[in-house]
Amino acid sequence: MIEELGIRDLGVIAEATLPIGPGFTAVTGETGAGKTMVVTALGLLLGARADAGAVRAGAKQAWVEGRWYVPGQPVIEERVADAGGEIEAGELLLGRSVSAEGRSRAVVGGRSAPVGLLGELADELVVVHGQADQQRLRSAVAQRAALDRFAGRELHDVLAAYRTAFESWRADAHELERLRDAHESRRREADELREALDEVEGADPQPGEDVELQERSDRLTNLEDLRLAAAQAHELISAESPVDDAPDAVVLVENARRHLERVASHDPALGPVVDALANAGFLLADAAAELSSYVAGLDADGARELELVQERRAVLASLIRRHGSTLDDVLEFRAQGGLRLLELDGDDERIGQLEASVAEAEREVDRLGTRLTELRTEAASRLASAVTAELAALAMPDAELQVAVEPAEAAAHGRDHVSILLRPHPGAEPRSVGRGASGGELSRVMLAIEVVIAGTDPVPTFVFDEVDAGVGGAAAIEIGRRLARLAERSQVIVVTHLAQVAAFATNHLTVVKGTDGQVTASSVRQLEGPEREAEMARLLSGLTDSDIGLAHARELLEIAADRAA
Repeated sequence: MIEELGIRDLGVIAEATLPIGPGFTAVTGETGAGKTMVVTALGLLLGARADAGAVRAGAKQAWVEGRWYVPGQPVIEERVADAGGEIEAGELLLGRSVSAEGRSRAVVGGRSAPVGLLGELADELVVVHGQADQQRLRSAVAQRAALDRFAGRELHDVLAAYRTAFESWRADAHELERLRDAHESRRREADELREALDEVEGADPQPGEDVELQERSDRLTNLEDLRLAAAQAHELISAESPVDDAPDAVVLVENARRHLERVASHDPALGPVVDALANAGFLLADAAAELSSYVAGLDADGARELELVQERRAVLASLIRRHGSTLDDVLEFRAQGGLRLLELDGDDERIGQLEASVAEAEREVDRLGTRLTELRTEAASRLASAVTAELAALAMPDAELQVAVEPAEAAAHGRDHVSILLRPHPGAEPRSVGRGASGGELSRVMLAIEVVIAGTDPVPTFVFDEVDAGVGGAAAIEIGRRLARLAERSQVIVVTHLAQVAAFATNHLTVVKGTDGQVTASSVRQLEGPEREAEMARLLSGLTDSDIGLAHARELLEIAADRAA
């Protein structure tokens, strides 16, 4: 439950702290004072969409903070811990800010957290009912959800298993349909891919082969130039038969070394030069040997080899044109194409597997769907009886609620269409609450359903925003009494404009409107004793100091105290 709610710069509320606590809290106030901002603040703490327009005029941001008491709730504890937050002595702090530019930030257990986490926690903490939620009760989805909540844990478990089976069945059925529809085109794709892969496999290209062939082609194309240049260089370095007795480089360097070596003993500075010339001689001898081997190794049949290289390059070029822009693309095509071919060739086997899987999943969907229908039908009878009894206590003594469970096309929620019908008096035809209930009747039907469901699916906190819309007189008193009854099991927070409802509250808060002449500002005050009587008188008559109004207020508070007891 929520123990305290803090609001700053939200709507017309400049700053307020609402002490809430257990039981039944009523929030009242003049029209325009900002009662709805209390529900808005709770909505922000529960992950509702942020609206920059809700920030108070002139403020940079609105801030809402709630202190919740959540002992023994492992789901909440786990989610908060996963977000890095803490729950101390069973207390959880939730915060939400909204800037004037529309940016929003959430705080969970003292740590910043995604706003979506607030929504996840809300599922465990609160049920909020506003006038829009009353209207949603007109929808088949909301009516089915109400029945499912009432049905309890067994239906919840069966529904979860059904949804898993249904999604599996639908996914496999779609895949089977796709494969069947595309079978012929996939067969043609497989034939074309197999032919292309055969061509690539026949050529068997290797990584880097195109670069290697380019280098070999360049060498073979210039074979004679290479042979002549290498031979001439060899003759200049180390001639086997000197021309005109001209010394080669090896002889020249060796002669130079000998000349210097004879006189090096006279000047130590020549020693390094002698060593350098000796090294140069060795290097020249090595170079001459390598050139000799190079010339000897040049293929005399270079023309035939060049022809073979060019043919191979042509084969690779053809593959590159058809299957990519580089040889690497061709190699990638071979690798990925093989995998794709395995997939395409496995269609027949896959279709057989899917047919068996679809049949099995369909049987499971049918089995679980049948069980869902049984559970809903049984729960529908109990819900209808219990809510009808509640409506009699809510000044609708002749009304009867019926819950119809009818066959429908299989969907993720089952194979049932759920309708909540209302027969306002004997002899009348039952009509869907979506069409046959007035605003006041719809408010009471919704409240009656929540009171009944709370017995099987308890919720820590209920928030009602003007659940008494369209209701007055004795019906309003009974709504107050039923809210007080609901508050025996759960925390109940009600924004109301009716004294008959507020009279049953164990905690009465009022939103007080003030003004500084320019900007309206509101605050929240807890009422007791004479102050509460004055507020009740205002709700009844519009006057806070009318003797008749005050007397009526005291009488109403006494009636509420007696009936609540």
